[in-house]
Amino acid sequence: MITKQKLDALFKDNLVLVIAGILALCSMLLVPPSLDYIDYIDFRVLTLLFCLMIVVSGFRTTGLFNAISNTLLHKAHSIRQIALVLIGITFISAMFITNDVALIAFVPLSILVLKHAFQKMDASLSDNIIITIIVLQTVAANLGSMLTPIGNPQNLYLYSLSNMSLPTFFGYTLPLTILSAFLILISCYVLLPKQAIKAPDTKAPTLDKQPLLLHSILFLSCLLTVGHILSWQILLIFVTIIIFFFQKKLFATVDYGLLATFLCFFIFIGNIGELAIIRDFLQGILDGREILVSALLSQIISNVPASILLSSFTTAYGKILIGVNVGGLGTLIASLASLISWRQYNTMKEANPSKYFFTFTAINLIFFLITLAFALIFY
Repeated sequence: MITKQKLDALFKDNLVLVIAGILALCSMLLVPPSLDYIDYIDFRVLTLLFCLMIVVSGFRTTGLFNAISNTLLHKAHSIRQIALVLIGITFISAMFITNDVALIAFVPLSILVLKHAFQKMDASLSDNIIITIIVLQTVAANLGSMLTPIGNPQNLYLYSLSNMSLPTFFGYTLPLTILSAFLILISCYVLLPKQAIKAPDTKAPTLDKQPLLLHSILFLSCLLTVGHILSWQILLIFVTIIIFFFQKKLFATVDYGLLATFLCFFIFIGNIGELAIIRDFLQGILDGREILVSALLSQIISNVPASILLSSFTTAYGKILIGVNVGGLGTLIASLASLISWRQYNTMKEANPSKYFFTFTAINLIFFLITLAFALIFY
């Protein structure tokens, strides 16, 4: 039996999906369902998201992420060095395994490592440091994922939609990524103490080599599809068959809510595009203000829906790309990945949600204003 508590939890955990579903249903009242709806849906993007989520989940089961972080942590000898390792590995890994997966993989590890390392430290001080590190990890995941087409859902969508070349894509994302790395590094030195501390003595996890090879092949197939070398239909068939016969449990790890959110927004935006008055209005406010509008809209509806909505009313895809990635900073809902860190932190017995929220908002707003100013001047 579905209780009110379960419904409330379902609504909170899938807020964007619920909103997307409501918008899609409302738009159907204006544009009745027909076979034309099929043309709204970008099946290539949905396939790539589905396959990447499965493959990255597979990599997690091999122990690869823990092995890398364990090796790096043993070289750290101070709070700042441990933080740099945890934040740095989140920043870099997000480029290849997406921002949300990087946070799912490394925030719990950070909490475990930091609580062990700070056992003899004053509780209030250790809590402040843990919050600061997790917030900076979240910033790092959102900004690091900006660099590559597979770093986050909005990048994958805009890259596929625009058909831009990789050099063109990196021409947009690389300058801001370099600035982001510099800002994160400065933040670590300003916000975190240099106090000496011994990294936790943990055994290096063993790697499961056969699944590692298998998922490396599947990941390469995804990259070939991103590069338009392999068709999305072949990728879907190949990945589905391999996972079904070797690791069918991974099907349960896919974020079907995210896929459904994309589907609902495709329908909503396709229908809205049929209404001339709304289409003309959105095109008017976007013209010459793509970065600013997409960054600000992301603060309200998050950057994935913002990218899908606005890309239907302009061909300035590069500027939308920059705007929605900068827009992932700021509010807690600006990037759905940020909610992952929020939930992970709140699993701690000593969690202080209000302190986390204010720290998160303060740091994110500073990053948002600096990167937005740079984007408006540079692009």
